[in-house]
Amino acid sequence: MTKVLVIDDEAPILRALKINLTARKYEVSTAADGASGLAAMARERPDVLILDLGLPDMEGTDVIRGVRGWTSTPIIVLSAWGQESQKVAALDAGADDYVTKPFGMDELLARLRAAVRRASPAPDEPVITTAEFTVDLGSKRVTRAGADVRLTPTEWQMLEVLARNADKLVTQRQLLQEVWGPGYQNEANYLRVYMANLRRKLEPDPSAPRYLLTELGRGYRFRT
Repeated sequence: MTKVLVIDDEAPILRALKINLTARKYEVSTAADGASGLAAMARERPDVLILDLGLPDMEGTDVIRGVRGWTSTPIIVLSAWGQESQKVAALDAGADDYVTKPFGMDELLARLRAAVRRASPAPDEPVITTAEFTVDLGSKRVTRAGADVRLTPTEWQMLEVLARNADKLVTQRQLLQEVWGPGYQNEANYLRVYMANLRRKLEPDPSAPRYLLTELGRGYRFRT
């Protein structure tokens, strides 16, 4: 049974999510503020975190950073309509996805299922080796000079899409849709931010990339 932790200070939303998710065979726990939510993360080790950004005791991005300090558990953010800068900050802090309030339960459930799929290890996946680093798609692990490279979940998802299409052009639209989902095809600024992070962590010279290439106006290519 998939374990879900919901952190939100709005009691009606907590009740609605617990009822709906429990009915669909998820094991659900809840917390009404950031501090108790972080404690529940450490205590219960859920498979997915659903997090409201507007908490009474701390910023939602601080909760994300606290979680990302020790686990790669998928995080789906709930954010109020119009808070685009907060959404970007949450993604930069390590969130995997976000849903805008008010939201439809079907959309949230679809994003929850996608988050679980992305986090699940797949057997017999290929290992891609370059002169600088190795990408193990099965274990969702990147190593460089024998040491693990720590990637955020979003960085990993971008790299995974590119690695699965090694030496092929991946369009901006395709990459945005596969990593962030439908409705984000025009958010090219996300790609620039996360690609810069990946190059800093993987390229021998991030200013002159050898592996993570940009094709202006078209997309990106992972050259092996």
